[in-house]
Amino acid sequence: MNGATAGDTAEGGAVAGGAPAGRPPTMYQKVAADLRQAITDGAYGSGGRLPAEGDLARRYGVSRGTVRQALAVLRAEGLVTSRRGTRRVVLGSEGTQSFGELLSFTRWARSIDEEPGGRVVSIERHPADATEREQLRLDPRATVYRMLRVRTLSGRPVMIERTVYPEPVGALVAALDPDTVSHTVRLEEQGVMIADAHHTIDLVRADADDARLLGCRPGDPLLRERRRSTDPAGAPIEWSDDRYVPGTMAFTVHSSAATGSLARRRATPEEPGQDADASPGQAAPAPPPAER
Repeated sequence: MNGATAGDTAEGGAVAGGAPAGRPPTMYQKVAADLRQAITDGAYGSGGRLPAEGDLARRYGVSRGTVRQALAVLRAEGLVTSRRGTRRVVLGSEGTQSFGELLSFTRWARSIDEEPGGRVVSIERHPADATEREQLRLDPRATVYRMLRVRTLSGRPVMIERTVYPEPVGALVAALDPDTVSHTVRLEEQGVMIADAHHTIDLVRADADDARLLGCRPGDPLLRERRRSTDPAGAPIEWSDDRYVPGTMAFTVHSSAATGSLARRRATPEEPGQDADASPGQAAPAPPPAER
């Protein structure tokens, strides 16, 4: 699967990493757009370094905070590295799956020419349990929002999403229309940006809810991806347990001395589920038989 280009249109008429259609871009979006164009034009070259945050702030006449927001957008698009305190390294602009596609089911689905869909089955506010407090770094009396959601590809149910949000983020999600296709895009529009994520992938047996919502049998094997996502400051935004129907998709992992990365792609019939635990860097391109 090839990554989305900088000009791909996201759900609801918004440009990935940019302003919604008809709304003037903010300063950080303008900075991101200018840097994105320079990277696409090869001004820095793959493996080159962007100017330091302070230099960029002076160039554009903005604060360092605005520059960091712009760099977070480029990081989410898979264009630059995410290491803070150093000059960002350009990862290249083609042949990769973007970080945003890996995190967003909607962006991934559209990159393989499928129509994404989603339906919230339930979203409820509860006291956080021990696992949720650990994963989201919450205090003992914290509350969370737990969401159960069905995701579809061109009308076919293919994934169950169980996501836990800390209260401020969960309140934003709870206010969305239940049929909103991309929560990721809507949260980005409200300033909630995901900069890093940790993934654990394994197999799990379908429970009664999985079977009812996916149309499989209880006990059938499902590919499970558990994910914790954090914002540019390192604060957890979500803790998710996503379960996919076998044969829908697979993950590939690329490792090197410099980076480790994870890319989602279509499953082929002969592939079993894969087990991987990785934090995304530059996503690896899918092997040719799986590309579309």
